[in-house]
Amino acid sequence: MLKIFIFCVIIIGIAVLLMSVRILLKKNGRFVKTHVSQSKAMRDRGVTCVQSQEFAMRHKSPYAIKE
Repeated sequence: MLKIFIFCVIIIGIAVLLMSVRILLKKNGRFVKTHVSQSKAMRDRGVTCVQSQEFAMRHKSPYAIKE
């Protein structure tokens, strides 16, 4: 049981190390931005985040006319 636990910890440690190589080795290294609103190509196409769209739809305008 202990051997399996140590093996799993080592495997997870190696995986985390390999995923962070770019961040550790580059000066001012950062994770790649994968959110829709942070992608220039998506903004150019007019694709926005669902959360932003929902907020805009629910947000009441102070200039709206009450019907």
